[in-house]
Amino acid sequence: MASTETTKPSGAGRDETSSEDSPEQRSGNDLAGLEAGLDALESPTATRTPLGRVLLGKAVPPLVAVALVIVLWQLAYSLNLKEDYQLPSPLQVGDAIRDLWLKGTLLDFVWTSVSRGLLGFVVAIAIGTPLGLLVAKVRFVRAAIGPILTGLQSLPSVAWVPAAIIWFGLTDSMIYAVVLLGAVPSIANGLVSGIDQVPPLYLRAGRVIGATGFAGVRHVLLPAALPGYLAGLKQGWAFSWRSLMAAEIIAHSPDLGAGLGQLLENGRTYQDMSMVLSAILLILVVGIAIDLLVFAPLERRVLRSRGLLVNR
Repeated sequence: MASTETTKPSGAGRDETSSEDSPEQRSGNDLAGLEAGLDALESPTATRTPLGRVLLGKAVPPLVAVALVIVLWQLAYSLNLKEDYQLPSPLQVGDAIRDLWLKGTLLDFVWTSVSRGLLGFVVAIAIGTPLGLLVAKVRFVRAAIGPILTGLQSLPSVAWVPAAIIWFGLTDSMIYAVVLLGAVPSIANGLVSGIDQVPPLYLRAGRVIGATGFAGVRHVLLPAALPGYLAGLKQGWAFSWRSLMAAEIIAHSPDLGAGLGQLLENGRTYQDMSMVLSAILLILVVGIAIDLLVFAPLERRVLRSRGLLVNR
């Protein structure tokens, strides 16, 4: 009797064999493929961005913008849009800065303001961080002083200068009081915003592993709220720097020393527009330098650690 079995084509053997696999084997194959895909996504790339491309993307655009501003500035000066005493040329402003350097007073002006700003900012962090935690975690405190913090943040810093002069006189305490009143609300509100965006699952997971109380705040709450907190710190520095300039411009005393705000006010007093623009330029440079050297690297590191910044 002839056999009724048919010979399977050699090309179809692999497909039919895989189609006849058990459900457990197919599930194992799918899981292996999924794990391989996840490993490929999580594996860091070994390629490094060339230095030329980094310079092209980071340094060239700001330099082009600065050059464009200088060209437009020089063009406005050449067209006599304003009188020389109202709109000096870029070279005249550069000469004014060079004169300050040759006199040995340029670094004194800059350091006086920077040291005040940094010290006031550090104290503002020490006050604003626990205040933000208190407002974020205690419902009664949030209802009581949360709106006040928001109102203080929107209040112009210059409004505090007359009151601080009456309270503390023409002393360094007056300047630091203005800086704190300008920076603390921004830092506290930034931390509150960051904590409000923390997923509740993180807090529950922290409690499961025993991270409660201060340990939960340190190891779970603050790291999870770090992006919002960092944004609040960045804004707090901006407010502290602005508050400091307002206090230095208004308050005059030999005991206070001379900062960049005092240099700006001296230029206004003597009707020296080159000095005024020099002071404005120095204030701008310091603000940009602090952001690029301190906050920008911190922000990139935090975002990169969370997988939110891959190509920067």
